[in-house]
Amino acid sequence: MTGIPLGVLDLVPVSSGSSAPEALRHSIDLARQTERFGYARYWFAEHHLNPGVAGTSPAVLLALTASATSTIRLGSGAVQLGHRTALSTVEEFGLVDALHPGRLDLGLGRSGAGPTKHPESPRATTGVVDGRAPNGLRIPPKFSPDRLLGSPRIALQRQLLQQPDARAQDYGEQIDDILALLRGEFRSAEGVEAHVVPGEGADVQVWILGSSGGQSARVAGRHGLPFAANYHVSPATVLEAAEGYRAAFQPSDVLDKPYVSVSADVVVAEDDAAARELATGYGVWVRSIRTAEGAIPFPAPEEARAHSWSDADRALVADRVDTQFVGSPGRVADDLERLQEATGADELLITTITHRHADRVRSYELLAEEWRRR
Repeated sequence: MTGIPLGVLDLVPVSSGSSAPEALRHSIDLARQTERFGYARYWFAEHHLNPGVAGTSPAVLLALTASATSTIRLGSGAVQLGHRTALSTVEEFGLVDALHPGRLDLGLGRSGAGPTKHPESPRATTGVVDGRAPNGLRIPPKFSPDRLLGSPRIALQRQLLQQPDARAQDYGEQIDDILALLRGEFRSAEGVEAHVVPGEGADVQVWILGSSGGQSARVAGRHGLPFAANYHVSPATVLEAAEGYRAAFQPSDVLDKPYVSVSADVVVAEDDAAARELATGYGVWVRSIRTAEGAIPFPAPEEARAHSWSDADRALVADRVDTQFVGSPGRVADDLERLQEATGADELLITTITHRHADRVRSYELLAEEWRRR
């Protein structure tokens, strides 16, 4: 796969029996290690009120990690714009860029956002038969997030993250404002200029992240920005997301043709059996997210095996478990090649969670070694 870079997506997972401070130290160490292994970029996700995930503020994590690394690109995967304004986002990343210029990816997502002016419209993807793309990539049935969106925990999260009676800005308008602030071209409806210092003129690469072919894909295409599609979160819609973005793409000063990154959940070990053991906790962990209780600390294999599974539990997590790439370096690299071929991805973003930090580091190392051989 010469020419297809690999990047890292880190949720800053907290393992059972561990703590958030230890998880943060592990993430900074992993950034150092993956820089040495040759990964192209290191992104932090944003999550809130999850006991097993310590990545609450990508900008803060980037500032800490930038001081501990030197060459790897650092970014957000993604800033949840429903919880921020355009100004606060540009200011945060402008501060980090002021001390670490030219290394930042500002990944922007709709998570936590309110209604959009242009409702999401599913796109028909071509060639998917019996849950498989033409090259054999698994494309499972769509997961309905209704259970999550209606949960009291999610309602509390919105309450705590937003000012009382605040109106969420339309996502597309918010992207327009961020780009204008970065360029120094922002004008209010009344014609008043706004200039962000630091932030205006910051050497950051703006990305749009999305899980469908809806508004996020259209916004990325309209602005000619790179787009990241989430196979690891929504494997059912990864093809429509990539297709929707390419259909909407217009050349820009940033890109003259579409550029797509696709994420994958991966666990690699020396052999398939060892990798399956390391991935034992994944299903229980996904279940905690899908039941809206919040991500639990990632369990050790023996803890995960103690979980009593119901048929409903298994159905709840099947799409994620079935599309996690687990195995030897060769097996997982084959899976990633299949994902890249099916989506036409220009690069791949790898997220790996294991109970032990050393196993997580080793997984990224083994994958990098195998990828270089291809």
